[in-house]
Amino acid sequence: MYHLAGDSTVAPAKPEELPMTGWGSYLEPVVEARVRNLAYGGATTESFLADGSWARLLDGVEPGDTVVIQFGHNDQKLPELDARGGYTDRLRGMVRDAADRGASVVLCTSVERRWFDGERITPTHGDYPNAVRDLAHELDAPLIDLTVFTTWLYEDLGDEASRSLLSHFPPGEHPVWPDGLADDTHFREEGARRIAAFAGRSLRAIERRDGDQPARGSQLVS
Repeated sequence: MYHLAGDSTVAPAKPEELPMTGWGSYLEPVVEARVRNLAYGGATTESFLADGSWARLLDGVEPGDTVVIQFGHNDQKLPELDARGGYTDRLRGMVRDAADRGASVVLCTSVERRWFDGERITPTHGDYPNAVRDLAHELDAPLIDLTVFTTWLYEDLGDEASRSLLSHFPPGEHPVWPDGLADDTHFREEGARRIAAFAGRSLRAIERRDGDQPARGSQLVS
């Protein structure tokens, strides 16, 4: 079984907000295994620990399971969760906790925001992706680099076509946003499925590299 910890870009869809949804909603068919998605909107590494979500996730973990972790979007807004401080410290503790339960842990960098400057995406997460990459190296843990993948995906499609992956709704299309919405952070179903396809295939590749157990030090990008 796979267990997901993360923020709104990973989280299950709220029925009233569909087709806005996180990529975790579409992971199960790709990995062909059960997926337990505890990610939620606004989550940080600290809130996920403090509100009991991490404890609840661990309570459902069995030896041989895989825990997939992606935070950063909201952590970067809080000084106490600095990329090389509180954020990394909490991720390190999560990896240790899951390993103590006999689970494998896969770290993910944040999905990028779709902020174009000409034909290129503007990086928006500062040092947070590098902090996750360095932590994966330090802990000899698998890494799925969603920052790199989503940056490539948006740039490959271009400014106009990539809008169809995010929550862009014209006025009158969606009852929750009657005046329309132009959200370059949160996916709609099409985008969530693309990210889940990459993440799921990456997870399968990690497992194949070490006999159904994640290969240590693996970094998978597009």
